[in-house]
Amino acid sequence: MRLYNAGSRVGALAVAALAAAGMGPALPGTAAASVTSAVAPVSWGTCADSDLDGVPAAQRTKFSCAVYVVPMDYAHPENGSINLAMMRRTANDTAHRIGSLFLNPGGPGGTGYQLPIAASTRIFQPEVLDRFDLVGFDPRGVGRSTALRCFTTQEDHDKVFANVAAIPLTGKEIRDATAANRTYGQYCGRLAGPLIDHMSTADVVRDLDRMRAAVGDDKLNYVGFSYGTLIGATYATMFPGSTRAIVIDGNVDPELRLSNGLEYDRQRAGGFEASLDALLKRCDAAGAACAFGGGARAKFDDIRESLKRNGPVRLPNDATVSYSTLITTVSSVLYRVELLESLTKLMQAVYEAVHPPLGQQPDAVGADVTALLSSAGNIRWDALPDTAYVTDDSYSAVNCSDKPFWQPAIATPAIADSWDATMPTFGRELAWGDPAVCPLWPVHDAAPYRGPWNHRTTNPVLVIGNYHDPATQYEFARRMSRELGNARLLTVDAFGHCVLGKSLCADRIAARYLTELAMPDPGTVCAPNVQPFPDASPTSSRP
Repeated sequence: MRLYNAGSRVGALAVAALAAAGMGPALPGTAAASVTSAVAPVSWGTCADSDLDGVPAAQRTKFSCAVYVVPMDYAHPENGSINLAMMRRTANDTAHRIGSLFLNPGGPGGTGYQLPIAASTRIFQPEVLDRFDLVGFDPRGVGRSTALRCFTTQEDHDKVFANVAAIPLTGKEIRDATAANRTYGQYCGRLAGPLIDHMSTADVVRDLDRMRAAVGDDKLNYVGFSYGTLIGATYATMFPGSTRAIVIDGNVDPELRLSNGLEYDRQRAGGFEASLDALLKRCDAAGAACAFGGGARAKFDDIRESLKRNGPVRLPNDATVSYSTLITTVSSVLYRVELLESLTKLMQAVYEAVHPPLGQQPDAVGADVTALLSSAGNIRWDALPDTAYVTDDSYSAVNCSDKPFWQPAIATPAIADSWDATMPTFGRELAWGDPAVCPLWPVHDAAPYRGPWNHRTTNPVLVIGNYHDPATQYEFARRMSRELGNARLLTVDAFGHCVLGKSLCADRIAARYLTELAMPDPGTVCAPNVQPFPDASPTSSRP
């Protein structure tokens, strides 16, 4: 599969321009030189109608799209180029426009191409929309950009993963999962092409710096969520002199993530455990407002262990809930605060199925609970033979390029047992993620940026962290604010993953920072727009 266009005229021109600009890799521990000249500008054009679904007709003229060419390998630009898909929403007040505001939704592997649409309606305050062009892009290997794919057909993919359990428990499930991960790595090594060697966050950041220059901005304005916080932190460290304003929401710990992947993932599992524990405490405090109240912690541990030991149960709506269904549903729903009350109803339904009420029928299961279970399923319609594989494999490509794992794949079952003993809800699930995949990944040195992280930007980076964020625990945000050379932490007393667009307090602070470079006072704590069981919420829930 050919993933680059070195033979095309546009690719040759781009390579010549890149060579003229002298964009070599940064030396370890040094800041890189930003692109300042010899960069072709972005050629904006009309977006496809299908890309603007949901945008009112009167607003569509504000959007434009482009494909921008960058080198696949910045150390050797003569080796070919790749394409980056970009979308722009122009500022409302062009006379007072500050510049472009680049956006990334996280992942890694999240598509940011259409993020300007959502950001303009659900994330940013009016003054941000007035003063900035919003620019979304699919990073290298992702979506509409030159995609990294390890399979040619959907059938090949499905055959590899057909027997893989969501959370391997039995000896056969463990053997099947290990074999699938090994075969997956082999497919990627054979079919992904040379792009697979250039998928580190450092490469994404070099792309971002090139796009910054190509839209005509001297300095970068950026908002990144989740994994996108690593992009922002890496940019601020590699290109501190080209940084104006960076907001990072739902933060990773860059120093730990880039130095010890196994320990990072172990602590990440601990973040999920802490988030669940806070929810169960909040449920008990809510009294009758929470369906699962009354010893919620003990009740949850009971149903988890019962499902693990005795197998699945059937709910009154005929849905079957197994151990893996419960764990994967809980871990995914913890991301979304608006679903947490429905999650506690599901927990109660499972509890009543495990312990049927004597002499009475269990309560009916509501439509919201049914929706949670259906969304957590892994249903796939039959496809025609040789259906084209259209899902990119950038998640593993980025994580396995950035995060070092030294243990062999055969150590995964023992790691899963160890994590399960100390983190009995999510430890086993996360042990079978990157720690199981990356030791079998076919790239061993993708030249990631591993620090130091303390290069000082002119303006502070705004770091936002939720007390009860499951995927990027609050402690990670605290570390991010300390590790960066110039940063300020904004705390939100919230559940869920990331918070911009969900806390008017945080939204206003972010808007003032982006437009005026004003920082919140040290120690500022914002409230979210929505809390679970709001009528019974305590004034503070600091972990």
